[in-house]
Amino acid sequence: MYEYICGKVAEVAPTYAVIEACGVGYYLNISLETFTAIEHAAEAKLWVHYIVREDAQLLYGFSSREERELFRLLIGVSGVGGGTARMILSTYSPRELQQIISAGNAVLLKNVKGLGLKTAQKIIVELAGKVMTLRSAQADAFEQAMASAAAPSHEVQEALEALQMLGFQKGASEKVLKAVTKEMPSASVEELIRAALKRL
Repeated sequence: MYEYICGKVAEVAPTYAVIEACGVGYYLNISLETFTAIEHAAEAKLWVHYIVREDAQLLYGFSSREERELFRLLIGVSGVGGGTARMILSTYSPRELQQIISAGNAVLLKNVKGLGLKTAQKIIVELAGKVMTLRSAQADAFEQAMASAAAPSHEVQEALEALQMLGFQKGASEKVLKAVTKEMPSASVEELIRAALKRL
């Protein structure tokens, strides 16, 4: 029903946050991980999971999609409710939790307050494969982001071609252009060429 809520941080505590959006204050249950991320923020964007029970309607908020996905995986395990899942995510960061589950370390997982060894073992058995898939997807996303960041912009490519036409070697030109774009990230083709010529 809700994907995320973005707005002013009206109130924040280690277990909850009130985010004001369009004049409405939304009370969201949060983990310590999310609290740390938004504790000093004036505004925040929290990814939301909405739970409807017979006696309550609850909103859980997360500072990252990764944390929300782990929360959803956890509450999908029989015997793990929203409160327990939040406690797990308050004890371990998303990365730590994924490593614990992948390693099958039930003893470490049961250190979470209120979590017994049997439930910890059940979480590991049911989520081991899903967590590996999640980590793989995160790695792919990271690699794509790095690849796009590493890919030269249209301006840089044009400047590189122009420098080669002027007789400069490709390797040396690429190295200089990389340095120039760090200092002048929004430079035009002409500005890149001029700056590069001063260094070649």
